[in-house]
Amino acid sequence: MPKKRDGGGLPKTQQAAKFLGVSVLAGAVLAGLALPAAGALGLTAKGSVEGFDDIPANLKTPPLSQRTRILDAKGGEIAKVYSRDRTVVGLKDMSPYIQKAIVAIEDARFYQHGAVDVKGILRALNKNAQSGAVSQGASTLTQQYVKNVFIEEAGDDPDKVAQATQQTLGRKVKELKYAIQVEKELGKRKILQNYLNITFFGQQAYGIEAAAQRYFSKHAKDLNLGESALLAGIVQSPSRYDPVNDPQEATRRRNTVLQRMADMKDVTQAEADAAAKKPIKLAVSRPKNGCITATHGAGFFCDYIRTVFLRDKSFGKSRKVRLQRWNEGGMTIRTTLDPQTQKSVQASLKDHVYEDDPVASAATIVEPGTGKILGMGQSRPYGFGENQTVINLSVDHDMGGGAGYLPGSTFKPVVAAAALEQGTDPEQEYPSPYRMPYPSPVQTCDGEWRGSGSENVENENKDEVGPYAMKEATAKSVNTYFVQLISDIGVCPVVNMAQKMGIERADGKALQQVPSMTLGTQEMSPLTMAAGYAAFAGGGRYCSPVAIESITDARGRALKVPQTSCRTAMSKKTADTINTLLKGVVEDGTGKEAGLKGRDSAGKTGTTDSRYAAWFVGYTPNAAGAVWVGDPQHKRKMYDITIGGVPHDKVYGADTPGPIWRDAMSGALADRPAPTLPTVAIDDPAKSKVQGDEGDKGRGKHKPGRGGHGGNKPGGGWHIPGFPDILGGGNGGW
Repeated sequence: MPKKRDGGGLPKTQQAAKFLGVSVLAGAVLAGLALPAAGALGLTAKGSVEGFDDIPANLKTPPLSQRTRILDAKGGEIAKVYSRDRTVVGLKDMSPYIQKAIVAIEDARFYQHGAVDVKGILRALNKNAQSGAVSQGASTLTQQYVKNVFIEEAGDDPDKVAQATQQTLGRKVKELKYAIQVEKELGKRKILQNYLNITFFGQQAYGIEAAAQRYFSKHAKDLNLGESALLAGIVQSPSRYDPVNDPQEATRRRNTVLQRMADMKDVTQAEADAAAKKPIKLAVSRPKNGCITATHGAGFFCDYIRTVFLRDKSFGKSRKVRLQRWNEGGMTIRTTLDPQTQKSVQASLKDHVYEDDPVASAATIVEPGTGKILGMGQSRPYGFGENQTVINLSVDHDMGGGAGYLPGSTFKPVVAAAALEQGTDPEQEYPSPYRMPYPSPVQTCDGEWRGSGSENVENENKDEVGPYAMKEATAKSVNTYFVQLISDIGVCPVVNMAQKMGIERADGKALQQVPSMTLGTQEMSPLTMAAGYAAFAGGGRYCSPVAIESITDARGRALKVPQTSCRTAMSKKTADTINTLLKGVVEDGTGKEAGLKGRDSAGKTGTTDSRYAAWFVGYTPNAAGAVWVGDPQHKRKMYDITIGGVPHDKVYGADTPGPIWRDAMSGALADRPAPTLPTVAIDDPAKSKVQGDEGDKGRGKHKPGRGGHGGNKPGGGWHIPGFPDILGGGNGGW
């Protein structure tokens, strides 16, 4: 029962009249509604009180909002999330002491009266008239329960909460009628159970189970006499009787409850006295609400779960319905997160990139063939403090991420897969000079794209001069080779392949149909790249990322959850060929520092011009992962920079993202099967020098280029508004 304020200076006679009105109304109600309507009492004048008969007879009780538990794939708890910390339990799971204590202090005649306690009203009327202030109320436990239902229904809407708690005769009349209904339909024990589950005990704890956990770190069924009396006493004024902040006031209130219990013969006087002599001994469990409390750096994954829930129509037709369902809580959400993988991801990130470094890193690991997200983390912790963020750097913008990051040469395998599907021989050679103009025109899905002819592309090193075939060009990440390759097959097959592999822009826009895409010039997220590469590991089958295994609601009923969508992105032969190419990267190419010991792995490095981003994306048969390192704000170039205590003249995909990927994957897969990646035999033609003019030099066996480029910066490179010189001379990445 909430603490009563004084009467605001009204004379005793006026206060008495106010309470008399309530008592007369209560008497009429308890008389069985013998009067035609409350209006016969003159209470409906001027619309101050609804006609009693006009009030709906059915009290709509909303589901009590409870905490939701988010679990990993092994059943371990990642986090609790709730709008109100509550766990609903039955009377059998509540100590008999708390049941007796709450009745004793809040409504001693609870089992003797009906919905309204007429004797209590008259007693309160007399007491208040004598004192000249409204010092004593007369609401029964049932009436308090009804009021709490109104408050629960109001949720976090301040206007609705004010309406639910306003001190008006109209609200009291409505409360009375619903109390009558509740008494008839539920009975005393159910009302007591509901009351103890709905009421607020302070310290963010709603309901007796949450209160027992908060103050004593135990279940409600294990509360002893003194603890029960303390919690029962809090209800009247949670702030005034808060044992954490005012133990002396809380002790006095506890002892009042103990004496009341003794007076009612719920306990002996000796038992009450003994409990009153003991000092309050708390074992406070601080509130742990939300993804900020998630274990093993899984705050971003936790937030991703919430985003999935609020966006997926499996959980409701509209976002409003889904949000209401999320806030009601009471769910147990079992996710795909593998605790071993998550710990390994976070440990690797912590080792290689410090949270106060000038750049950040994000990593995600998925399971080929299922799309299950096994691990997701980043170097900057989840939070609102310095060097913290709540932006999930691993996912697309609409899923709580940023604008994405240029993937650089990690996009080249997509081009290679598209070419192989078009019938290109992996032994095909191109001259691949150190520097060359973009060929033009190039076929797109909508026609032809033509460049100005003034834009050039160059390789990372001047000694990278062809001819190269696909295997060596992939291992060395030769830009000029892949520019010629996409010019030959056209842009449209690459766009189609990317779509089949689920590789899309992080901002949700369509892929730009330009030849520069072969160099990774369109922003993407680590989750997108990891899931896309998983198609190579999965024999050419792509499965969309999925994070939720199962959900049960507060009643233990299973809810329908979103499922992964799998499709064939490429032939198995193409996937196996890509395996061969990318194994070469980690065995004898740019990704040697990322290679795993004792198990097959494949992958690709990626670095953008001006070093705004560096990547490594790779896989084994049972896991595919992507690691990005860079400045989320796209401002800091990674030249002359120290990351994780290691100085760099300039950052490469091999020397920072590569080791992060290696360590994360090694820990994730420790003591797990090490199957081999299926590969194909690819001859790597010896590099030959062919005499002739520059246009024919080293041509070897290749198809005439149809060419083109996608730049928009005259004189070289690809200028993207908002990212100054992101691609420098048009190299894209390595």
